[in-house]
Amino acid sequence: MSGNRADGERGGAVGALLEIACDESGSDGENLTGGNTDVFAHAGVSLSMASAAATVGEIRDRIRSPAEEYKATHLLREKHRAVLEWLLAPTGPIDGQARVHLMEKTYFVVDRTLGLLLDDAAEAAVLFRAGREVFEEDGWRAFLEAANQVLRVRHDGDPVDAFYGTVDTLRRAHPRTDAARILERLAATRPRAVAYRDGFLAGPPLIPPLNPLLPAIVRTAALWNGSGRPVHLVHDRQNMLTPERIAWIEETARRAGIGLAGLRLVVARDDARVQVADFLAGIARKIASDELNGRGDPALTALLRPYVDPGSVWGDARSGALLAAPVTG
Repeated sequence: MSGNRADGERGGAVGALLEIACDESGSDGENLTGGNTDVFAHAGVSLSMASAAATVGEIRDRIRSPAEEYKATHLLREKHRAVLEWLLAPTGPIDGQARVHLMEKTYFVVDRTLGLLLDDAAEAAVLFRAGREVFEEDGWRAFLEAANQVLRVRHDGDPVDAFYGTVDTLRRAHPRTDAARILERLAATRPRAVAYRDGFLAGPPLIPPLNPLLPAIVRTAALWNGSGRPVHLVHDRQNMLTPERIAWIEETARRAGIGLAGLRLVVARDDARVQVADFLAGIARKIASDELNGRGDPALTALLRPYVDPGSVWGDARSGALLAAPVTG
């Protein structure tokens, strides 16, 4: 998946601004290789408050669960399949007014590792797609876990020694391959990794390098700003979204030429638009994870596809081609 595309502008406009309500699913912080989920999803919807409330109300009427707060898990139950299909359908309530950015977590680790240590994230796809085949499952898993630990703010033991020990073992065992060629380059980057970790001695960084939420919010703003209209984001409250980090998001967007007018936090249960974004994020994460792991439902994948950001951070070529349409134009 690559590129930038936006659609859907009805209902969420506030004056000249396009107001987008957002939520996420699959956050495990910086634990991207040993957490509960293998996909992170960040959704945005441009529905008006009235349209979103009507959508939530219709879902409640159709599901008729006694739960006080509805989540994506309700919609993902087989007995509610018809409700899920109605929500995602081309004639459904969010058609043209919702987008979701996906991150395959292990690919995000590889992308960040090569970006930080080699200044060459372009090699991430090469290593990711060759690594499992060349190093086999155990070797590839060892590399991913070591890379996660060396970049993670919180860690046990000496993550630098563990990472470079793993790199050396794998490159010596599998010479003359594209994967080993990249590991040869990584083997020479220990001083950079040491300097990176020494930077944590004064305290944790403002922006944890492996937390997917912050870059996903920036990407969501870019996606909806594709038409040229300035975007204002409304987001479910998250501990990660401190005033300092919100300022970073806004400044990062500004530097990238993204028309982000601001970001406001709300309580999800008080904003039906955020509830709909929560539904979409949770649904998308589950459908994408199933497709990634070879147990996808073709009908649901096809229904989700129009909503998926083609610029999602995704390394698996097979599932990526099914989940997102290629960029056109």
